[in-house]
Amino acid sequence: MSENKMDENSIPTYLRRYTDLTALINILSLQKITLLDPKTWDDRNDSFFMSLYKERKNLNTLLALCFSQTGETYHHWRVFSNGPAGVCIVFDKTALLESINKINKGTFRTEPIEYLMLKDAKSRKLTTNDLPFIKRIGFKPEKEFRIIYESTSDELPTLDIPISLSSIRSISLSPWMHHSLSKSIAASIRAIKDCSKIKVSRSTLISNEQWKALGENAI
Repeated sequence: MSENKMDENSIPTYLRRYTDLTALINILSLQKITLLDPKTWDDRNDSFFMSLYKERKNLNTLLALCFSQTGETYHHWRVFSNGPAGVCIVFDKTALLESINKINKGTFRTEPIEYLMLKDAKSRKLTTNDLPFIKRIGFKPEKEFRIIYESTSDELPTLDIPISLSSIRSISLSPWMHHSLSKSIAASIRAIKDCSKIKVSRSTLISNEQWKALGENAI
């Protein structure tokens, strides 16, 4: 089954990270992903829950990185990778989580987000451990998967996790990137050390010739 044709009840084997070219080059060149402080997140409810979790668990450090477990959508591109410099990195889920398991410090939690209506959240007794993985139902289309790192001893502003480039299945360039630039950008990405075999292509989500042909051939 292809990544964009996932059955609603199936468990995805991939994780999508929407970011920009600057972050992508950093990931590929240094072969690492970086967990960041969630206090600046746009969803203030989410960052508040993370702050409560950190406080109640007496943590010195709480860092996170978010992914999506669904095919590309207009929403994901606009919100998380808006503009021509946006990119989407598709990771093999198992390989990425294996990289995390090799880190011998602090504690990692890796879970999908659960989305709740306000009335359901009120009727359910939430626990402190629920807080990093609960969001309001309006965010459900994101189908988020989250990695968090917590430590009661270390005080870290960020945390780098070494990864194997073989854990990257493919890279999509922004659908707003001009056609004339996409080939040279893809070539530059593949020119990075050990990246020659990575599949790089420009997303056609907002302008696809096969889709247009369906309209032209309509009876």
